[in-house]
Amino acid sequence: MKRLLTFLVVLALIGYLSFKGAVWWLADQRLAEARNAVEEMGVIERGDIRSGVEGRLVLGNGSYQDFRLTQPLDFDRLVFNAGSPMALLSALLDPADLPAHWSLVAENLRLSLGANMFRNWVTAAGDTTPALFSPVCGPDHRQHLGSGDLLRLGISGVSGEALVIQSADGLYAELTTANTGSVEVDWPGARLEPLSPAALPESTQSPMTVTLRDGGMMRRVAAYCARESGVETGEWTSIVMDAFRKALAARGFSASDQLLALYRQWLTEGGELTVELNPSAPAWGVPVRTEDSANATLTVRYNRSMVPDVYLDRIEPAAPELPEEVLEPGVAGESANGEGANVVAGWNLADKEKAEAWVGRTVRVTLDNGNVVEGRLASVGDSRMEVARLMDGGEVAYPIAIRLIATFEVWRHGQAR
Repeated sequence: MKRLLTFLVVLALIGYLSFKGAVWWLADQRLAEARNAVEEMGVIERGDIRSGVEGRLVLGNGSYQDFRLTQPLDFDRLVFNAGSPMALLSALLDPADLPAHWSLVAENLRLSLGANMFRNWVTAAGDTTPALFSPVCGPDHRQHLGSGDLLRLGISGVSGEALVIQSADGLYAELTTANTGSVEVDWPGARLEPLSPAALPESTQSPMTVTLRDGGMMRRVAAYCARESGVETGEWTSIVMDAFRKALAARGFSASDQLLALYRQWLTEGGELTVELNPSAPAWGVPVRTEDSANATLTVRYNRSMVPDVYLDRIEPAAPELPEEVLEPGVAGESANGEGANVVAGWNLADKEKAEAWVGRTVRVTLDNGNVVEGRLASVGDSRMEVARLMDGGEVAYPIAIRLIATFEVWRHGQAR
């Protein structure tokens, strides 16, 4: 009997060690494949690999550095629970063979904030379409809330926990942070496939329910941005709302009165906002009213109360406005050397060797390779100049070698020739 018991203990120990070794090796292989898959976008540091006989895989003290960001995303523990040891082994052998029910928990996620969160090459290639939800935060109304403003608000980073639960009924996800609120997503019928995450919207036709809670963040942002813009909160809100209308008009939409009122309320008070969206539908499922759908409205709850008549109307896309420099007072005929010479209002060629006279003005630089940089001329040295552009994270300066400049233009006010 003693020999049988010893044999069973040894057999169990061998089975346990074999399971742990197999999970470690398979997890290491899958993570190596994941690193290769994202090598053009970022770097994965997997950290420690641990597992449990209940069907859990645990990664400890890892991080992900996206090449587009200046700061990495760190985590203490990333726990994948397949529900059973066999389901875990099957999922590691073939990631397409995930069980019907699994979960993923990220503990102590941390993203430190810097003055500029995006790399220069990312912001330089940004979309020129006006952002819909980017509050003005400075005396120049082209300057929007960025990570530098959050730092000045006392928010040095974002930390919290994330949860993803896949079940036969659909997908549920939530992100809860310590100082910037939370977001929850409940998506009936959705199925997340690790090998093709982009196919997630096609896995279901059902809308998702998204719940946002700001945790008091919006009141702080409104007070800070109004102060930075040099206006009262009410006037700041009107400026942001006007930018929102223009951004919608650039996309060919106008918002209903209730939608505008809801956005204004969220800007100044925050709270809890629950909305049904459909990523696979036009305008993310926000109704665009026509003669055939005159009563269509979006399902929205603000602080758990239903908000009626939230919709969009289709309009002709608004033509892009002239740069704000056109609205600034200028002196006709001013030139870099102080001589009075008639110029045409708009972009005028200037001598790059005398660029120092245009410091602080809006310039456009075309390089020998065809690249164009437009912004405020920040400084000029013996061999290079710096052109600053307003980005989401603040102002970014681009150093440019003067010898590589093909044409140097200045936005000037003047009279027709």
